[in-house]
Amino acid sequence: PACTIAPASNLPPSPSREQTQPVQAFATRTFLPPTMQQPSVRTIAIAFAVALVLLAAPSAGSSLVGSGASVLQFDAEGAKNRPVSKVITLLKDMLKQLEKEAEEDEEIYDKMACWCETNDKEKTAAIATAEARIEDLGNKIEELTAGSARLNTEIKNHEKEIAANQDALDKATAIREKQLAEFNAEEKDLLESISALKAAITVLSKHHGGAGAMLQLPRSHVLGVAATLAHELQRHASLLQGVLTPSELRLATTFAQAPQDYFDAAPTFKQSYAPQSGEIFGILRQMKETFESNLSASQKEEMANQKAYEDLKAAKEEEIAAGQAQIQTKTGE
Repeated sequence: PACTIAPASNLPPSPSREQTQPVQAFATRTFLPPTMQQPSVRTIAIAFAVALVLLAAPSAGSSLVGSGASVLQFDAEGAKNRPVSKVITLLKDMLKQLEKEAEEDEEIYDKMACWCETNDKEKTAAIATAEARIEDLGNKIEELTAGSARLNTEIKNHEKEIAANQDALDKATAIREKQLAEFNAEEKDLLESISALKAAITVLSKHHGGAGAMLQLPRSHVLGVAATLAHELQRHASLLQGVLTPSELRLATTFAQAPQDYFDAAPTFKQSYAPQSGEIFGILRQMKETFESNLSASQKEEMANQKAYEDLKAAKEEEIAAGQAQIQTKTGE
């Protein structure tokens, strides 16, 4: 049960220090052993009671008047005025006050003992709870410390993975840009070559099939066809390897180097080259078809490279986004 202590304002008034000090000194010197320096309230009350008995005895004897008289008479007024009577009255009042204070002190002591016992139990339970809580918190701190170290390690690993994926994506992007630039240059070159060969074939096709067809061509047209052929043979020498036979290659080279031998109008032995105009026409067509085939293959390769890059880019970006999400989640933990 909760124990409460009455406030000091509810206690009865005590005698003043001036009133109690002489009596306490008298009782202490007269009735207490020298070894008892601070007597208890109950001891002082007993001493006061003994003092009353001793002081009352002489006053009773002095109240007898008349020698040899058979009737005893007590002088009440005289007894009241005697100093001893005043001391006795004061001692009686003090005894009552001390007894009352002793009862109150005992009641306060009981309440204090009850409060201390109850508070001790509560504090003991609170201390036990706090110690258990401290132990739990210590274990939790160790657990969280280990978890924090683990998360930091995982975050660093994710950061390394993100950096590796980003580096791979950057390298793939650089390679793709280089491939695209090479394809654009090759495509432009082949388109120009195909266009030039088409023009040359168109010129030859107008006179192809007749005897002395090359001789019927204007000189400027023959020179243009020869220049185109010479340019393409030099420009795409590696591409034409294995496409033209050695004899075709010699014929094309001879025509490119000396086209004037093919439009001399004099009926000389050079007219024997006239039938070879058909072979020149065939070489040009074969070169054009080779360039178109190579262009188509390059375009297909470019499409495949672009798709592969887009797939790689999507995969790397997804991995990077997943890694960043993991870092954000684990940082929040």
